[in-house]
Amino acid sequence: MKLDKDRQQTKLSLDRFEEDQAVLVSDKDETMIVPKAFLPKSAKEGEVLVVTFATEAAETKQRETKAKEILNEILKIS
Repeated sequence: MKLDKDRQQTKLSLDRFEEDQAVLVSDKDETMIVPKAFLPKSAKEGEVLVVTFATEAAETKQRETKAKEILNEILKIS
């Protein structure tokens, strides 16, 4: 997977688990809830996680193409 150059990283504390979700908190007390499955299996409450957000142009293009194909199929049927 090749990520685009425009990336943002942030550090979040793993505050707690709620069923199959993890509650992450920033230094500014902002909260993010993510599926527990997204985290490393060894992650524990209180640990700091580094989260990277990046776009992936090739994957975006593939998904746009697939969505257009599906829409065209739907419109042909109607």
